Amino acid sequence: MFSRYLGKIISVIRQEGLFCALKKFILATFLIIRPVGSGDVLFVSSGVVGNTSRFRVRNVAEELEKHGFKCSFAVQEHPLLPTYADKFSIFIFQQVNYTPQVEKIIKKIKKQNKEIIFDTDDLLFDPLYAKSQDFFEKSNALMKKFYEKGVGTEFVNDPYVNVCTTTTSFLAEKLREHNKKVFVVPNKLSKKDIEIADGILKAKKLMKLPASTRGDRLSTRGGKASRAISIGYFSGALSHNKDFATITNILLRIMEKYKNVELVLAGPLDIESELHKFSARIKQLPFVSREKHFENVAGVDINLAPLETGNPFCEAKSELKFFEAGIVNVPTVAAATQTFREAITDGTDGFVANGEEEWFEKIEKLIIDENLRKTMGGKARQTALARYSISSSNNEEHYEYLKSKIKSL
Repeated sequence: MFSRYLGKIISVIRQEGLFCALKKFILATFLIIRPVGSGDVLFVSSGVVGNTSRFRVRNVAEELEKHGFKCSFAVQEHPLLPTYADKFSIFIFQQVNYTPQVEKIIKKIKKQNKEIIFDTDDLLFDPLYAKSQDFFEKSNALMKKFYEKGVGTEFVNDPYVNVCTTTTSFLAEKLREHNKKVFVVPNKLSKKDIEIADGILKAKKLMKLPASTRGDRLSTRGGKASRAISIGYFSGALSHNKDFATITNILLRIMEKYKNVELVLAGPLDIESELHKFSARIKQLPFVSREKHFENVAGVDINLAPLETGNPFCEAKSELKFFEAGIVNVPTVAAATQTFREAITDGTDGFVANGEEEWFEKIEKLIIDENLRKTMGGKARQTALARYSISSSNNEEHYEYLKSKIKSL
């Protein structure tokens, strides 16, 4: 039962070091053994740390509670998990695999004719997609075992499970192919996220700083003083090396032409060898706390969100890199996937780019036009607040469906 859990701990040690892994291990252990009360909705998740747990469990629970639902959550390894079938009306299984504990609670839920909903933020429920991805090859043996059969495949194939929730319209269509009713529940910023971002922007305003905390530093490369411009890429996971590779040539051209441009890279990313000649102008950041992450994003002038084109797994990715930058007034240039095209009004609150020349042109526009960076960053913040914050959530069809299932019991 704990092989997947151990596999995740090993992954965290590899990516973030022993100290961070120890902190997460303690938190995970507490959440495994913590008692769970009763209420309307129980989220059952495969983990307690990382973006998936944050956005798809804690933040969605916060959204539902804002609209009157009483929610709780438990990890799939919880020893008392089957007993919770009696305490809730709706059970949302967020990318869990079938363990003996999960099978037991599902049998009890079905016996009581209660609602089971499957939630996913990627295509891991189809093992063919998972095995073809970069992260699969980089995963340890325990995590490969977790992925190779598909994550949540049993829910997708179970006729009892009529409803799924997911992050994007692309993923929704994939789930509808399995005859599911699907609610798109986008990733959103929590109340705490907004408070952190507001604090960062307030501090900058009080200090009379420009959009970037690095922005008033002058670069003297090439013998001519000019304002340093920082471009950031915040990968966040091992699966993004191929995504970053799609813009390596563009960044080479940019850094050749603009000697005042610096590159900020965050997460477990292998820098392409061609970029090594600019190592003096490249800063690599480790994994950091949520608060520090927002500070790092706010510290760049331009945010990049590349994805490998023609890859369904990448098409399924959400727009969170756009709105996490937008909430701190930083403009984004993103790959022209279906999701980013739906999220970004091109040229207004961000740019979407397809092909090397378009990527180069749109990054260059933001480099040379400070007013465009400020205006576009401000518009991106407006979009983040209006469409991607829990405080402005209004997914009424979803809420009404949940209420109908509570009333019917």
